[in-house]
Amino acid sequence: MSERQQAEAGRVRLASALSASGALTSEWVEAYQAVPRDWFVPDLIWPGRADGVRQEESAHRLADPARWWEAVYSDIPLTTQWDDGEHTGNGRGTTPTSSNSMPTMVFSMLAALNPQDGHRVLEIGTGTGWNAALLSHQVGDGNVVTVEVDQESAAAAKYRLAQAKCAPRIVVGDGAKGCPDGAPFDRVIATCSVRRVPYEWVAQARPGAVIVVPWAPEYGGEAVVRLTVGEDGTASGRFVGSSAFMRLRRQRAERPNSLAYLSGPWPADGVRSTTTLSPEDVGGWLAMFAVGARVPDAFPLVERYADGSYTLWLHDTAVTSWSTVDWEPGRTSYEVVQSGPRSLWDEVAAAHYWWRDQGHPGFERFGLTVTPEGETVWLDSPAT
Repeated sequence: MSERQQAEAGRVRLASALSASGALTSEWVEAYQAVPRDWFVPDLIWPGRADGVRQEESAHRLADPARWWEAVYSDIPLTTQWDDGEHTGNGRGTTPTSSNSMPTMVFSMLAALNPQDGHRVLEIGTGTGWNAALLSHQVGDGNVVTVEVDQESAAAAKYRLAQAKCAPRIVVGDGAKGCPDGAPFDRVIATCSVRRVPYEWVAQARPGAVIVVPWAPEYGGEAVVRLTVGEDGTASGRFVGSSAFMRLRRQRAERPNSLAYLSGPWPADGVRSTTTLSPEDVGGWLAMFAVGARVPDAFPLVERYADGSYTLWLHDTAVTSWSTVDWEPGRTSYEVVQSGPRSLWDEVAAAHYWWRDQGHPGFERFGLTVTPEGETVWLDSPAT
C-alpha cells in the first residue's frame, strides 16, 4: 500500500471510529478532513494507549512506516517530545513534555468549546499545531491566537500550519499569562492541565465566554472543566469528563523525596495505627480526584516491592506532615504511620468516606468556580 493509500485509509478508519463513539460530531467533520492529523505529526513519535499509558518504543516514519501510520490513525496520544527537548534520541526520555493528543479528547474538548463563526479563540499549548489548525478552519485564521512556551515546538508547529495553509497567530511565551494584546476572547481552550486556572484567562475573556481546560487537584485525578465567564468577572461550570494531560509548565511540581519528611530513622516520630480502608480504594483516577477536592496541598507517592506489596506515602506540600499505609495482598487491615501537624491518612480516609456517602459521584457532578481570589470545587451546585 502506498503512503497516500495508507493516509486515506487511516483517515477514513479513524473518522468512522470517532463518529461511532460520538466524539467527532457533524460540526467538526469538515475540519477533520481539511487538516488531517498526519500533517501535524513529526517523523519520530512514541505511541501511547487509549488508557494514557505510554509505550517504551518509538516509531519512525522512515524506519517503520507501517507502524507510524497505524499509530497516527489510531485513537491514541502520541508523545512528540521528552524533557523539554533536552532528550533527542530515539529512546524514551524521563518526562513527556509535548504530544499530539488523543483524537477522542481533541474533538470532545472542541465540542465542549463550541466556537462559532467570528469567535476569537485563545489556545494555550500549540504543541504540534493540529488543534490550532482545526480551530483556524472552524473560525478563521485571524480569530485564533495560540500560545506555546517551547520555542522549537512553536517553530515546528508554525511550519506545519503554513504547509496546511493555516495562519493563526502564534505567540511564544508563558501560556499562564494568556495573550493580553489579543483580548477579549470568546473562547479559551488549554491543551495542558492545571492545578489552578490562571485568572488571566478569565480576565481576557468576554462575559459569556467559554473556557475549556483540564484541571487536577494536587492529590491527583484529572478532568476537563467547561467554565462560563460571568458579568462579575468570575467563571463557573461543570466537569465534562476524565482527562490526562501534561502540566502547564509554570505549574509543574518538584516533589520532595520521602526521606525529606523523616526526622530520623524509620519510623522517626510517626504514630502507628491500623485501618480497614484499603489504599486500593483511594487509588483510582476518579477516587483521587474526589479525595483531592477535599484534601488540599497533599499528594501521594507509591513505593512498590518485589513481592507485589507496596507502601502508599502521603506528603503535604509544606513538608511538615507525612503518612504511610502498607498494602499487602489478602490483608483486610493495614498498618498506618502518621507524623506532623496534619494526619494525612485520616484526611484522605475522611474524604473517601464523604465521597462514598454522596454515592460515589462521577466527574460530571463536580464543578469549579474561579474568582480573582482563587477557586472552589463544588458538588452538584456552586452552593455546595
